[in-house]
Amino acid sequence: MDLRQLNYFVAVYENGSISAAARACHVAQPSLSAALQQLEDELGTTLFVRQSRGVTPTEDGERLYGHAGRLLSQMQSLKASFRHSVARVQFRLGLIRALGVERMSQLLREFSAGVEGLELHLVEPDDDADARIITPKMLKAGEQFLPIWTDCFLIALPAGHPLALKQSLQLEDFDGLALIKRTPCDAWSQFYPELIRNGIQPDIRADIHTIEYALGLVSAGIGAALVPDFEVLHDRQDVVLRPIKGINLQRTIGLAYPRSKAGQPALDWLRVLCQQRSYEPSE
Repeated sequence: MDLRQLNYFVAVYENGSISAAARACHVAQPSLSAALQQLEDELGTTLFVRQSRGVTPTEDGERLYGHAGRLLSQMQSLKASFRHSVARVQFRLGLIRALGVERMSQLLREFSAGVEGLELHLVEPDDDADARIITPKMLKAGEQFLPIWTDCFLIALPAGHPLALKQSLQLEDFDGLALIKRTPCDAWSQFYPELIRNGIQPDIRADIHTIEYALGLVSAGIGAALVPDFEVLHDRQDVVLRPIKGINLQRTIGLAYPRSKAGQPALDWLRVLCQQRSYEPSE
């Protein structure tokens, strides 16, 4: 494993396409594909599910992305320390899963560009951090919460599924339906108990953690899954998204930070960026 392979992997993850990643890295697509295959062979796993319109990361791909991002960030910081004497600003940002690659990548790019000498460390949401992007349920004592996005949830069905002919689903449609459970997920915690209260028992086929892996199982025809209504998902041809009548499934995503750290330049800039997004429509 080398840094070139990790750079290519991160480019594919963030662009959602091997061809787009090759253009971003200014390399030929076959060269990037070969390096990605070598990385998968070396790790003994599949990092992406290849589809006709791009790729989606597997659960191992999600796990590697966090490690790769931290490693590449550390390498960039090391190189920069020999180029100039700008004071380094270390900032630890905790992130929950399933935030939406496109909108988070844009937010982190703007954050990094606006803080000179920023050394950004992405950590787990329960780790010690200067700020966290989480749901309100995860707030700790002494933290301030700034809402950023409100996501509605839809049901993702395999393309060609009989229920895809309906414009919306009723709760009774889930009785015996093959379903992918995803935890932790605020929508699932609200939705599944509602089914049980109504005497509806779906057929749970898998229990996984990431939206991307859930969508991979939906695409493979294993079952349906609850997913946030991200705009990018509507472009996919392998899954069909439908609303669910009779229940309002939503989650709020926001920036949590200790009140004691308000006033720090890096945190203040991140708050500005998040406030700007709080006035924009969600994906």
